[in-house]
Amino acid sequence: MFVDSHCHLDRLSDNTHGGDLNATLEAARAADVNQFLAIAVTLDDMPRLAALAREHQDVVISAGLHPLHTVEQEPSVEEIVDTADQYGAVAIGESGLDYHYRESVPADVQYARFKRHLMAAHELELPIVVHTREAKDDTLTLLREHIDPKVGGVLHCFTEDLDMAREAIKLGFYISLSGIVTFRNAESLRELARNLPLDRLLIETDSPYLAPVPYRGKPNEPAWVVKVAECIAEERGISVDEVAMQTTANFYHLFRAAVPEAPAHIRDGLAQAGLV
Repeated sequence: MFVDSHCHLDRLSDNTHGGDLNATLEAARAADVNQFLAIAVTLDDMPRLAALAREHQDVVISAGLHPLHTVEQEPSVEEIVDTADQYGAVAIGESGLDYHYRESVPADVQYARFKRHLMAAHELELPIVVHTREAKDDTLTLLREHIDPKVGGVLHCFTEDLDMAREAIKLGFYISLSGIVTFRNAESLRELARNLPLDRLLIETDSPYLAPVPYRGKPNEPAWVVKVAECIAEERGISVDEVAMQTTANFYHLFRAAVPEAPAHIRDGLAQAGLV
């Protein structure tokens, strides 16, 4: 099976299966995508995301504030911890640093916000979902200061260089590739797909954004995470099944709180392999 390790199910386009989330998830399940991590953009998202998780056993959620989202009051560490705990989040985030768009949220505000999320993740012993763009040095500095490699996290929708990916892996991180890896001008990401350890890769859609080839220009949806897996398999010269199996195992190894929600045969397989 496949896992969509990063999707925004509460923000899917009205053009995706007529705005019907149930139909969107059924289409994904029909493509053998059987686990979804629905990512928070703001803490205000949490009641809605938690309701989705209650309704769909194969949906788990994170808790956090996106680095580019403006708020009147920055959440404290305690507020992040309490919200994640209250709503049963399996991860903190997405949070991080995006210096490409620092005009919307200044770099110093992003830095302080990210630090508080890292502290919350440390307190809860939950992995963190990191958004990073054009902020390599500051991102790695904060990860080195605050991350327990035994807990780690993921650099999601990764578009930075191989050196950064390898440094993050040393800190216990996984690297998640999105539909961007299929884009014609994304050779550097395909190089990553070929060279990074398969046991440190995740796949995602970031839906409704960044639809892969051949769906570019359309609202993305979780079923299309399979296209990411197919691209990785082609680049590595291995089967799609191998990519599916390893990235699924990687997901549950990182997001251990999601294991109880996994399909029974997946839980059994992970246990037999000593992965959980």
